[in-house]
Amino acid sequence: MNRYSRQTLFSPIGIDGQEKIRKKHVLIVGMGALGSAIAETLTRAGVGKLTIIDRDYVEESNLQRQLLYSERDAQERVPKAEAAKKRLNEINQDVDVGSIVGEADAQLLESVAPDMDLIMDGTDNFETRFIMNDIAHKFRIPWIFGSCVGSFGSAFTIIPGETPCLQCLMKKLPMNGQTCDTVGIIAPTVQMVTAYQTAEALKILSENNNALRNTYVTFDLWQNQTLSIKADATKNPDCYTCGHHPTYPNLHYEVATKTAVLCGRNTVQIRPSGCSNISIEGLTIQWRKAGYEVSGNPYLVSVLKGDYRMVLFKDGRALIHGTNDVAMAKKVYHSLIG
Repeated sequence: MNRYSRQTLFSPIGIDGQEKIRKKHVLIVGMGALGSAIAETLTRAGVGKLTIIDRDYVEESNLQRQLLYSERDAQERVPKAEAAKKRLNEINQDVDVGSIVGEADAQLLESVAPDMDLIMDGTDNFETRFIMNDIAHKFRIPWIFGSCVGSFGSAFTIIPGETPCLQCLMKKLPMNGQTCDTVGIIAPTVQMVTAYQTAEALKILSENNNALRNTYVTFDLWQNQTLSIKADATKNPDCYTCGHHPTYPNLHYEVATKTAVLCGRNTVQIRPSGCSNISIEGLTIQWRKAGYEVSGNPYLVSVLKGDYRMVLFKDGRALIHGTNDVAMAKKVYHSLIG
């Protein structure tokens, strides 16, 4: 216990709380900026078991804010889940770290969720977050949302049966669609979001739920602004995720994003669920400000990102040219669309 002596001296946790933390199993979905910082904090805090999931590999542009990775990891393109596991084992051998290199889709999350005490959001897209939201409510597991871009961040703790879910929240507090690839991000934004997330995690893991934050917190570090919003009123009794008659829609195949490799074209088609008209003009302005080469017409927009070209249609459908790899195509899509 000497290792955690400063943590146990904190009276709300104490020795009893530390023992509770040691017996808990946490799932972290996404091992980018948020996920890697969350994983390091919980590993140093002595959580009993971590399961980490990520589909991506380490790149040089990650090193500015993703704390667990080295230049060698980027040079060798090591999968983030494996690079993170190696580093976490070096930090604290007492923590059982399990890594999964793969897509955090409904099937995978349903298979691992029953063993979890807490789910942590380290993702970079709302498609995966809505799947996590349904999984958490189906299995009655607390989960902690976090999001950041530029100098702006937000966090919210979701307790099934008590708080509004992410679907309820986003209908009242819509996101702006910006991504780190279009407006950038500074490392302190990540650290601030994960400070909120991991503080809430320690409360849940040590069974101090009475201390949980009951507001949606959002901030802009550059503009020195912080806002804490009471979210209780956003809870919808008819919500398909957290309402009286849940159906967990994001776990159903028919509402999932569809992908198809186009034969002989080195192209992947992505069709998100619930396609509707989008603002091609707004995206064109955003991408040009970020320095991307953009062209198009009233029906579609084409944007060049590195070795890949994405053509986006007004109905939300996209063609990712330059790859037959579905995972890479989805990575390009989410980096530009959000």
